Amino acid sequence: MRSTNPKGKLLIFSLVLLILFLVSVSMGRVFIRASDLLTLVINFFSGNETAKDLLSRELVFWWIRVPRCLMAILVGSGLAISGAVYQALFRNPLVSPDILGVSAGCTFGAALGLVLPFDSFYLVHVMSFGFGLLAVSMSIALARMIAIKAVMILVLAGMVVLSFFNALLMILKYFSDPYEQLPSIIFWVMGSLSRVTWENVLVMAPFTLAGILLFILLGFRLNILSLGDIQARSLGMSPSFFRRLLIVTSSFMVAISVATCGQIAWIGLIIPHMARAIAGPKHERMIPMTALLGAIFLLAADTLARTVSTAEIPVGIITALTGAPIFGYLMIKNRGSGWL
Repeated sequence: MRSTNPKGKLLIFSLVLLILFLVSVSMGRVFIRASDLLTLVINFFSGNETAKDLLSRELVFWWIRVPRCLMAILVGSGLAISGAVYQALFRNPLVSPDILGVSAGCTFGAALGLVLPFDSFYLVHVMSFGFGLLAVSMSIALARMIAIKAVMILVLAGMVVLSFFNALLMILKYFSDPYEQLPSIIFWVMGSLSRVTWENVLVMAPFTLAGILLFILLGFRLNILSLGDIQARSLGMSPSFFRRLLIVTSSFMVAISVATCGQIAWIGLIIPHMARAIAGPKHERMIPMTALLGAIFLLAADTLARTVSTAEIPVGIITALTGAPIFGYLMIKNRGSGWL
């Protein structure tokens, strides 16, 4: 499926995302028919009064379903693109925000922000970002201390940092109030979009969209950075500056996602590989495809999470159940190609 017509493929997957969005906002305990959906949208933009029999559906549609689905699109695309950027910067197909410990650091920071006596919505985001950036810095520093340029060294360093922050998280859970603080921490760890509001969407959207735009604009430089520092310098680039910029931006996108929806694994690892297979390795084409596929994947997973049973399942469980087999398939398919 190499990119013979990249614009056509982007259009096809954009239509898939649009159709999935319409299906997702219709499904749930309160089913909204297509005719009612159209009426609600027309009434909103025309200012017409909604009929009494549609008031409950209107509340569910505008205040629960739409912000939740928009957040799934933002978080899915943000996590997927962050994974693609990490894989390009470190020239390692096994790298992702999860494996490098970024997600674990963000989760610990968010949990710590929740248990502090002066917690607030913005404090959780700041703590999440700070510890996420600390985690990736620790992974890179440990890999440089080992000073062996093997494909697996950075991944192993990330696993050390991941285990460290998971241990800190367990300590935090152990000493937390079991009635007030512990349920909130477990919510972050399992990942869920059930508490998303329009305020969360309005905070998340500018940063995610700006990050996606930045990565698309720097797609050509990502191509050069993926060749190595020597080649980048020979072409007049400053690899250290762009690497720091891209790491900080992608870590911030992961942090704000974790602080809003909890730890949602596997998206940053498997989606870039799928996008690369469809759009090719050039980041100018691969980054937009990664954003679309990440949005589709998480939106579909969240729709399953809230419709597959009477009790809602945390979306992190769905992404893990589907992401792990997909990654196993990718490992088998790419055996002997330099992955390991």
